[in-house]
Amino acid sequence: MTSHSEYILLSIKSSFFDYISSQARPYSRHAAEYAVSCLQSYLSAEYVSFFKRKEDQYLLIAASSHSYHTVPFRQKRSLIERTESRVDLMLSEGFLLSVTEKEHVFDEDFYRLLIKECSLFLAHFQRLQKKTDMEKNYQELYALTKRLHATMNKDEVLNQLILSLQKMFPDYLFYLFLSHDSDSSHQLPVKEFDYEGTGSESAMEAYLTGEIKWDASESSNQVVLYAPLKGNQGIYGVVEVTQQNRSELDEDETVMTASLAEAAGHALENAKLYEQSKKLVSDLQLINETSHKLNKNLRLIDTMTFMSDRMIRSFSADETGFFYTSSEGTRMLPGSTSFFHTAEASFYLEIAERRVRQELEGVFIGDLKVKDAAFSSLIAIPMVQRDELKGFAVILHRNPYAFTFEMFKLMQSLIHHSTLALMNSMLREELELLVITDHLTKLYSRNYLDDSVQHSLKTDSQGVFILMDIDDFKTVNDTHGHQTGDDILIQVAGIIMNSITESDVGARWGGEELAVYLPQADPRYGIELANRIVDSVQNETFPSVTISCGVAHWTAEEPESLKRMIRRADQALYKAKENGKNCAVFYEESEVMHETS
Repeated sequence: MTSHSEYILLSIKSSFFDYISSQARPYSRHAAEYAVSCLQSYLSAEYVSFFKRKEDQYLLIAASSHSYHTVPFRQKRSLIERTESRVDLMLSEGFLLSVTEKEHVFDEDFYRLLIKECSLFLAHFQRLQKKTDMEKNYQELYALTKRLHATMNKDEVLNQLILSLQKMFPDYLFYLFLSHDSDSSHQLPVKEFDYEGTGSESAMEAYLTGEIKWDASESSNQVVLYAPLKGNQGIYGVVEVTQQNRSELDEDETVMTASLAEAAGHALENAKLYEQSKKLVSDLQLINETSHKLNKNLRLIDTMTFMSDRMIRSFSADETGFFYTSSEGTRMLPGSTSFFHTAEASFYLEIAERRVRQELEGVFIGDLKVKDAAFSSLIAIPMVQRDELKGFAVILHRNPYAFTFEMFKLMQSLIHHSTLALMNSMLREELELLVITDHLTKLYSRNYLDDSVQHSLKTDSQGVFILMDIDDFKTVNDTHGHQTGDDILIQVAGIIMNSITESDVGARWGGEELAVYLPQADPRYGIELANRIVDSVQNETFPSVTISCGVAHWTAEEPESLKRMIRRADQALYKAKENGKNCAVFYEESEVMHETS
C-alpha cells in the first residue's frame, strides 16, 4: 500500500473520529450520509453509496449525488468485488459500501482496511441505536405492565401484548399459541397447540416446561423464539417470534421478549382468576335463585317450565326434557320442549336413560358422532333421592362440544338442588289428583266435575252436559260377578277418556253412572260425541254392554244453574231408557215431561 493510500486512510479515520466525538445521538441516516460525503471526497470517487441488507435485497440508505444504481442480491458475496469501475465492499452487520472510481488508484489492501474503518464507524452508531432502542423498549415494557394491570379482560391482555411486540420489533412476525380453553374474539394471530405432535415441538416444549425455546433454520435463514406466557399458577400459552435473516438469537431482544411474555402471563392469569371468580359468583347466584324459586311451592307445570327455561337461557341449550321414572315406566314431565314429543327424540332418550340407569351418574357426551344426528352434544343428569332414581333431565345442542365440563358440573348442581322440590311438586299434584280422581275408573270425581261446570257457567258462553248410565248393570254383576262389573266400568271410562279432549271433563257420577262436560260446545257436537261413545261402548267392551245418554245444553242468553242442567240431562237419560236404551237423547222441553224448576 502506498504512502498516499496510507494518508488517505488516516484522513478518513480521523474524520470518522471527529464526527463520532461530536455526535451523541445514535446511528441514523445522517451518519451514513456523512460517511458517503467523506469517502467521496477522500477517495476522489465518482459515486459512493451505502446499502443495508434486508431479507433478500439490499436497500439504499445513503448515496452521493446522482448515484441511483442498485446492487443485486446474492446469498454469498466476496469481501471485495471489483468490476471495471466499481468496487463493492462487504461491511459487518449486513452493510455494503459501493464505490464508483474515477480511476484505479487503490489496491485491495487499502480496501480491506477501509472495510474495517467503515465497519467500526457504523458499528459505533449501531450500538448507540441499540442502546436507545432498548431504553425505549423498557419504557414500553413499563407502559405495557401498567396497561395490563389496568384490565381484567383476557382478550385485551393478548391484544396489548401483540401490539407492544409489533411496536418494539416491527420487522418480526408474531403468533400466539393458546390452549383449547382460551377463546379470543379479537383478530389476533392465534394458533392452537397441536397435541398430536405434528406441529412445532419447541412450542409445545416451551408450554410444558415454562422455559424459552428456539429453532434456527439455515435453509430459510431465520430464527424462531418461543416464550411461554407464564403466571404463578400455570402456563397459559406461548408467543412465537420469527426473526428473518438471523442465524442466532439476540440476547437483549430475547430478554425483552421474555419479560413481555412474563408480564402478559401474569396479567392473563389475573384476568382468568377474575373471570373464574365472576363465574363462580354467577353460578352460586343461579343455584340460589333457582332454589328460592322452586321452594315457593309452585305447581308441577310451573316448576318444570321454569327449569326448562332456566336451562335454555343459562346454557344456550337447543332442547331440554325432563322425565319421571317409576315401576310403571318412564313418562315425560310438563315443561319439556316440543322436540321431545316427536319420534326422533327416542334415539337420544334411549342413550340417556340407559346410561343414567347403569351408572346413576351424569352423562356428558361432547360429540355423539352419529351420522345424520340432529344433535351432537348431549347431557343427561339423574334425579336421585335416597339413592333411588326418580327421573332424569336431558339437554341437547346441535353443535359438537357446545357444553363445557364446567357447564355440566353446574347443571348437576342445579338438578341436585332442585330434585327435592321437583319431587315435592309431583307428590303434591299426585295427592291433589287422588282427591279429585275416582280410584277405580281414573275419571274425575263428581265434586271436581261440579266445580268445573260452575266455573264454566260463570266464564263461558255455552256448554254441554252428558249424563250416562250403563244399561242393565245389575244383570252384569249378577251374571259375571262384581270383578267383571268393575272391569266394565274401567273399559267404559277408557272409551270416554279417549273420546274427549283435554279441555273436556269426564267423571264418575256414582255407581254405574258416568258424566261428561264439554265447555264451549254446541248441541250438535254434544249429540255427535254422545252417539259416538254409545257406539264405541257396544262395540269395544267385553263382555259387551250398552249405555244410555241424556244430553243437555245451556247458553249465556238463558242463565242456567248446575242443578237445573243436571235435572234436564237426567230427564233426557230417563227418556233414553224409555226409548229402548243403547241411545242418546237430547233434552227438549216438548219431549220431556214433568220438568220442574
